[in-house]
Amino acid sequence: MKNSNLLIIGIPLIIILAIITFYQYVYLNIQKELATIKENQEIKMRTLEKYITLISQKPDLEKELAQLKEHRKEEESKLIEGQTSALASANLQEMVKEIVTKSGGTISSERVGKTEEYDGFRKINVSIDAVVPDPRALRDILYSIETRTPYLVLKEVDIRVRNFRDPKEQQVKLDVTALTSSK
Repeated sequence: MKNSNLLIIGIPLIIILAIITFYQYVYLNIQKELATIKENQEIKMRTLEKYITLISQKPDLEKELAQLKEHRKEEESKLIEGQTSALASANLQEMVKEIVTKSGGTISSERVGKTEEYDGFRKINVSIDAVVPDPRALRDILYSIETRTPYLVLKEVDIRVRNFRDPKEQQVKLDVTALTSSK
């Protein structure tokens, strides 16, 4: 009898313990895994929706990029070209020499000044000593320098009459500055 009472109490107790163990170690783990899978699915769906939104915005972004590239080209046309500051300074020097000689002046000396770095740009300097035949030619030179694209800036102008008896011919020192990109 004792064995049968033990069996009557033991078997349901073992079954209850087996069910509790199964619930705790198997069923709850499966529920956690399912919750993790659903959460990952939701994250992937949100990511997919973001990608779809970005893909739908692609034509607008391409238009905006094209406009920005065009604007960048326009802005770069206002800068002196040259891969290095030495090449950009040489280009600036040639521009100023061309302006002076085109107006009838003669170059007596030319120097490249110190380059200064700014946010994404370099400021290049050139000094030119020239002899100008008359004030009208000097006016044309100054006008050409100031109104030119790429932008040139007269930093310093020193004008002296060469011969006081015949004040037409003038000795001019021009310090010209321009910007170039520091790619």
